[in-house]
Amino acid sequence: MLPTTASKGRGASRSAPPLFGPYLRRIVKWQQMDIEYTFWQMVHLCTSPKVVYQHTKYHKQTKNQWARDDPAFVVILILFLVFATSAYCAAFLTNSYLREEPNSHVVEQRVEWLYAFDVHCNSFFPAFVILYVVQYFLSPLLVAHGFFPALLSNLLFVVAISYYHYLNFLGYDVLPFLDRTTFFLYPIGLVIILSPLMILIGFNPTRYFLSLYFG
Repeated sequence: MLPTTASKGRGASRSAPPLFGPYLRRIVKWQQMDIEYTFWQMVHLCTSPKVVYQHTKYHKQTKNQWARDDPAFVVILILFLVFATSAYCAAFLTNSYLREEPNSHVVEQRVEWLYAFDVHCNSFFPAFVILYVVQYFLSPLLVAHGFFPALLSNLLFVVAISYYHYLNFLGYDVLPFLDRTTFFLYPIGLVIILSPLMILIGFNPTRYFLSLYFG
């Protein structure tokens, strides 16, 4: 009887569905993520965490597993970390390398982290409008095959990325105790250099990113 029991156990383990395969595949498929429920969890983790873990019990009863099967929480956390890291990096960069040397008669000033975050948010908003709103309405044209859709898509991304870095420059250039703030304009030159190459090889960023989102 013991060998039979062991073989059943091995068979059950082999037939158990893998957890990480579907989880990882859903990371690149936004339409399969429950974004609204994820934000609901995030809010309640700060206000009423017991409710979140009560729903974990329901999840176990309905899905037969305790862990989340939706990677939306992790993806959104990563995006938040990227935004916060960008602000931290900007604050560190400006305070470490772009500040003018104060003389003995001037009070030393530093870039506040919250101001760096403000600059990042201000810069991101126009890029968001271009790449998420304007691109949405132009997507029937942009996803088509051919040179003109690729050209228009690349121009859209060039404008969005360049404007983001230009607003970064404006945000830090207004601070009188910073020097060499033109550093924030350098990525624009890189974008302008790379964009003709992308157009020549027929790379369409709109089609690429929409294929990641929607398959």
